[in-house]
Amino acid sequence: MKNVLMIAFHYPPFSGGSGVHRTLKFSRYLPESGWRPIILTAQNRAYSQTSTHQLQEIPSDVLVKRAFALDTSRHLAIRGSYAKALALPDRWVSWILGAVPLGLYLIRKHKPAVIWSTYPIATAHIIGYFLHKITGIPWIADFRDSMTEENYPRDSLTRKYYQWIERKALSQSTRSIFTAPSAKQLYLNRYSWLKDESCVVIPNGFDEEDFLDFERSNRTMPNLHGSLRLVHAGVVYPEERDPRPFFSALAKLKADGLVDASMLRIEFRGSGSEELYSSILDKLNITDIVHLLPSLPYRESLKDCAAADALLLLQGSSCNHQIPAKVYEYLRLQKPMLALTDTEGDTAHVLRECGGATILAMSDAEALQAALPDFIQRIRDRSHSVPVGNVVQKYSRKAQAELLAASLHSV
Repeated sequence: MKNVLMIAFHYPPFSGGSGVHRTLKFSRYLPESGWRPIILTAQNRAYSQTSTHQLQEIPSDVLVKRAFALDTSRHLAIRGSYAKALALPDRWVSWILGAVPLGLYLIRKHKPAVIWSTYPIATAHIIGYFLHKITGIPWIADFRDSMTEENYPRDSLTRKYYQWIERKALSQSTRSIFTAPSAKQLYLNRYSWLKDESCVVIPNGFDEEDFLDFERSNRTMPNLHGSLRLVHAGVVYPEERDPRPFFSALAKLKADGLVDASMLRIEFRGSGSEELYSSILDKLNITDIVHLLPSLPYRESLKDCAAADALLLLQGSSCNHQIPAKVYEYLRLQKPMLALTDTEGDTAHVLRECGGATILAMSDAEALQAALPDFIQRIRDRSHSVPVGNVVQKYSRKAQAELLAASLHSV
């Protein structure tokens, strides 16, 4: 059993984002492949949202150390304002002050064979870089998202910081890990000196244990006569997952008498931007069909999705090289899916591979209006396909941990 020092900002009791699951599940399953995780994360005060419901999932033999860290916007602001230098590259840059000394202590005591860090948060890669340079221990940099785009981050100074960190991570790490094939190719195209063999794709996935309470045989069947329930779980970003064309299509179908609340109920759980979306729904007169509901704890959210008749996914073309983490959970639930995404993106590729999804362009309101009645009817008469179970299994968290273990062994 070899040790790996894993630097991750998002780790229980952090709540409010799906990124927490990647490191948590790696820490659960890596020991089965001969690697003992040592987690270096942030103190709870750094998190704007916390929940205890996933703490019990941390294996008892996994060492978790929490370093000093502050959130600049909450702890160092005066009357809501703070110096930009205190939030570069991000609001948790103070984490460096606690994590580097604590990381060196953990390295001296436990002698990890590899250092692994994951972005977001950008500060995690700075910590990984410093610890690698000081100790010479091989470093693996994990990119759950691309760090920079043409116009991201929008602030030019922040973007320069991100670009510097990105180059350091790619040039100094022995392996760079990406969650989607297009993300890997994006970086290979961006940096001509980056070698293909040093870049690895390890997707996100699902943990079979999270689904034990609601096996498929016990799930609710579609309502043949009443209102069908279509559920979207998680944040709906106003730009990257703009729901307005979808809302417009629903409004037109309602006005034409083709859809109403007696046949369709659409629920957005924890969408964020509720004030914005509420005003849009009011203007379109579809508040009786579309409902904005609060988020649920992770496993309760999975149960809620399991009880739905179908699942809704939104992902804009600007994110073609990203695959939302919820895609894999949706696939494991083996429910029909309405996927509003670019047909050429990585998300659509995975959905076509596994089956069970009606894929439509998110921005084309007319196409949505034309296709929605048929989708609803196929759910109602149970003729819509569902994801193929044995294909979906390749995206289990256990399988992904085995891929990470192979990278750890290789360095």
